[in-house]
Amino acid sequence: MIRIDQLSHSYPGGTTVLSDINLSITRGTLLALVGTNGSGKSTLLSLLAGILRPTRGTISRGGFTSPGDEAAMRRSSGLLLQDADLQILGATVEEDILLGFATDDNVARTKALDMAQRFGLADQWHTPVQHLSWGQKRKLCLAAALLRQPDCLLLDEPFSGLDYPGMIEMREMLIASRSAGLTQVVTSHDLEPLADIVDVMAVMHAGRIALSGAPRDILDHVREFGVRPPSSWTANRTLQPWD
Repeated sequence: MIRIDQLSHSYPGGTTVLSDINLSITRGTLLALVGTNGSGKSTLLSLLAGILRPTRGTISRGGFTSPGDEAAMRRSSGLLLQDADLQILGATVEEDILLGFATDDNVARTKALDMAQRFGLADQWHTPVQHLSWGQKRKLCLAAALLRQPDCLLLDEPFSGLDYPGMIEMREMLIASRSAGLTQVVTSHDLEPLADIVDVMAVMHAGRIALSGAPRDILDHVREFGVRPPSSWTANRTLQPWD
């Protein structure tokens, strides 16, 4: 379970970007953190990952609490940045996905190959990362994160820059990970490919959570905070599968 209590965060210089955030996320939940650009979504995700430390309040996750346990929270979370190039460190698919594992760890290598197969990267195992497409780089980051068996997966705008097949694959991955019991927090400014598969939606506005709940309970109100409901909801107040 993830519990956020009275969380506020300010950057050096005093700029406050989050104020009085309270949120509980049960294990295995797929939560969409939505809002306009600059609403605080990415900052909150960085705090959940242990990259940033709260200015005030606490985050409890997997037996760890921030402030204090940021290093442990980083180790136990899987983070997918919006820009995959900022996250990839290895020279090849093989090197990047196995980064941090011993070169003679055959168990890790077998699992990594299985993960590469799952994400359609087996044929690119020895490929230099600069030769990968944008979508393949996203898949590599996801494969590397899931190989480490995180207790939660944090994804910043995972649909950004993907073509239609890539978006379908991303949806399938989110659904499969939820079925496996993995807690996931996904940021997005676009609800279209996401609203029908999430359990909970939290709408951020000006550094605060303005609305939260099941999508069907709050979609009538998201426009007030600069978020467009999915087209099926606008048409007939239903959430149709996005395909």
